[in-house]
Amino acid sequence: MSLRPTLDFLLYDWLKAQELTARKRFADHSRETFDAVFDTCERIAREKYAPHNRTLDIEEPRFDGEKVILPQVTHDAHKAYAESGMLSAAQDYEIGGMQLPYTIEAAANSFFALASVSMGSGLLTVGNANLLMVHGTEMQKKVFALNEFSGRWSGTMCLSEPQAGSSLSDVVTRAVPDGQDFESDPLGARYRIRGNKMWISAGEHELTENIIHLVLAKIPGPDGKLIPGTKGISLFIVPKKLVNAQGELTGHRNDVALAGLNHKLGWRGTTNTLLNFGEGKFPIEGEAGAVGYLVGRPHEGLRCMFHMMNEARIGVGTAAVMLGMAGYYASLDYAKNRPQGRPVGPAGKDPAQPQVRIIEHADVKRMLLAQKSYCEGALALELYCARLVDEQHTAEPKTADEARLLLEVLTPIAKSWPSEWCLEANSLAIQIHGGYGYTRDFPVEQYWRDNRLNMIHEGTHGIQAADLLGRKVLMEGGRGLQLLAGRVNATIERAIQRPELAAHASALGKALQQVGAATKAAWATGDPGEALANAVPYMQAFGHMVLAWIWLDVALAIPPENRQPPHVGRLAATRYFYHYELPKIGAWLGVVANRDPTCAQMPEEAF
Repeated sequence: MSLRPTLDFLLYDWLKAQELTARKRFADHSRETFDAVFDTCERIAREKYAPHNRTLDIEEPRFDGEKVILPQVTHDAHKAYAESGMLSAAQDYEIGGMQLPYTIEAAANSFFALASVSMGSGLLTVGNANLLMVHGTEMQKKVFALNEFSGRWSGTMCLSEPQAGSSLSDVVTRAVPDGQDFESDPLGARYRIRGNKMWISAGEHELTENIIHLVLAKIPGPDGKLIPGTKGISLFIVPKKLVNAQGELTGHRNDVALAGLNHKLGWRGTTNTLLNFGEGKFPIEGEAGAVGYLVGRPHEGLRCMFHMMNEARIGVGTAAVMLGMAGYYASLDYAKNRPQGRPVGPAGKDPAQPQVRIIEHADVKRMLLAQKSYCEGALALELYCARLVDEQHTAEPKTADEARLLLEVLTPIAKSWPSEWCLEANSLAIQIHGGYGYTRDFPVEQYWRDNRLNMIHEGTHGIQAADLLGRKVLMEGGRGLQLLAGRVNATIERAIQRPELAAHASALGKALQQVGAATKAAWATGDPGEALANAVPYMQAFGHMVLAWIWLDVALAIPPENRQPPHVGRLAATRYFYHYELPKIGAWLGVVANRDPTCAQMPEEAF
């Protein structure tokens, strides 16, 4: 199956992405130029990515003592991707970009994720460069960001540490001024970085001539001690190889060393590393310590890094969607061609009758419809979030500010919901294949393994849930939640006028009320411990309410009289979600509203 018809409907019939061309920034574009980008990306994904997905799973990155070895197909794919211009797709013409809407960039990148998510398509490099374009100096933009957009260099984000994991408060990597004239370097205030960073995707490879690490570290106070908590964190550019102000390599390796490769369940084509900064393996000027350049102001590193983290979270959500979609397409094809069993009823009792294809069995249809509702609904959510990015950057001020706040509230859902429910879609794809599903003769077991990482990538499920209930729905006096409720109610008001959608509209209204009431009940005592004890069930219910809204809004884009098969499928997926999925939120919100202490109060010794 092709992704293109689904993308076309969601982009042009639902989100009206072609209307963005009326804005000054996108005035040179049209639907034709958008489609040309999709044609190019679809072709590269088909030729350079898809045929090699299994190769990447088998031929894992390896270290030969000097460098990390990746299959040649990875080099070929990276070269084709960089040459396509997609690394700078949304950037200004003046710096070599295509000035595309982010909505179009996000949609175009989905072809690569569908074809081979672990091949990589520049997610961290673009996020790294985008951060520097906002928070870096003019020189940092010119030297580091522009060379990343061109594909000459690549980028990473270095947050976690072996002893701290996701607890950034406990970061102990240190950054000390490099000499008395450390502030005179044209690339930024120069520090020496010492510490260890873990789980660094694409942290070491030979795909590009340099790797630009963005590293969180703490600058010691006058007493030489690190400031406790996240307030002491600063952000630094730490290149693998040292460069000058003209963006040329100086010929000196920075004191950044590969300590080991992590061998993963999935995403095996992407290196995942433990890096040592400043251990003295590559001393600079005879001294240990990796050279790093301060980004922004001291002690504001985490605020800067959130620019990249939020972008990466939506990217991870999209990767989860496309892995789910790949499994759905594979299991749909299998179900259409696999004969097994006979129909229920009198005719099926005759063993002399020919077998039917398994897609004719009700339970297989259930599993396929579940996958469709999860994956296509989540794709719509990710594209909606991408459209909010364009609104934030190019709409008039009031609309732009609303888009900013809506994106804050929806980002935890855009990351977490697909990583849970598109993983479930992959599980159902395996189930449809039966015993063949868990063999490596079919691709669905790899899709599941690849997708299982996404509930952990870029902030675990629990972190996203605590962010949603502990911060996002409360921020700015709850205005973001009110804005979302306004959008949901607007969809309800439109849908209630359509007889075939009226029951769904009523159900969505009740779900929205339940979420609102549970939010208040969770915080009734003002005790974060009580409120957040059931943050994950809250996020699950919140996410289901959001996806129900998305599906109803998508259904409204289908003309009532249109009964073409794709639209029949979308309406059936909507109906499935409202009948089989939305009712689940009652159980989730019950423990939230009651501030159920079962889990929080479980004694350790009783496990």
